Amino acid sequence: MRLPSWLADAVVAGWERLGTAAAITRDSNRSDRFADFGAGSMICFPAAALFGESGIRIGDDTLIGPYISISAGMAPSQSLLSDRIVDIGNRCLIGRGSSIVGHLSIRIEDDVYFGPNVYVTDQNHGHTDLAVPIGHQSAPEKPVSIGAGSWIGTNAVILPGVSIGRHVVVGAGSIVTGDLPDFSIAAGVPARVVGSQLDDPDLGPAPLAAP
Repeated sequence: MRLPSWLADAVVAGWERLGTAAAITRDSNRSDRFADFGAGSMICFPAAALFGESGIRIGDDTLIGPYISISAGMAPSQSLLSDRIVDIGNRCLIGRGSSIVGHLSIRIEDDVYFGPNVYVTDQNHGHTDLAVPIGHQSAPEKPVSIGAGSWIGTNAVILPGVSIGRHVVVGAGSIVTGDLPDFSIAAGVPARVVGSQLDDPDLGPAPLAAP
């Protein structure tokens, strides 16, 4: 059964107002749970999952889309290793539906943009013991870093131990398993460097602030 048009419009308008009113900002009580929550930053409503906020830092003027998951630690009750497990810089954009799962260290520098549904983690499962379910086997955490000014395309996956340089393009759907140098263009499964912005005379590296 369809709603009358006036009621449908009212529902949409109410949801849009709720999205703004329920967003997490520096002035929200919820932002007090974070290690740091920068001025002008926002986590849009609704979030899919947020826990371990005391190990999460968000810089200034960063927009984090709805339906995101950001976690620090294995579970909400765990004692965290530090207050900087997930560190998101200034003026970043984290696309809707993205997940950032940090157990040790995930560093996202300034001006990094994610498309929707990007997945980043510094931890994976082991599989060497055939008598134990894979989900019960852990592997050593490996820190992840994403350099300033980079663009991570829709549905990309960034795996443990990866260091992505500054001003890097990662194509949509790529799975990044190894390091990517500054100003590179990478794509594929697993991601490979397919070009460099330094090779295009019309582009050339823009000056970036030091992280």
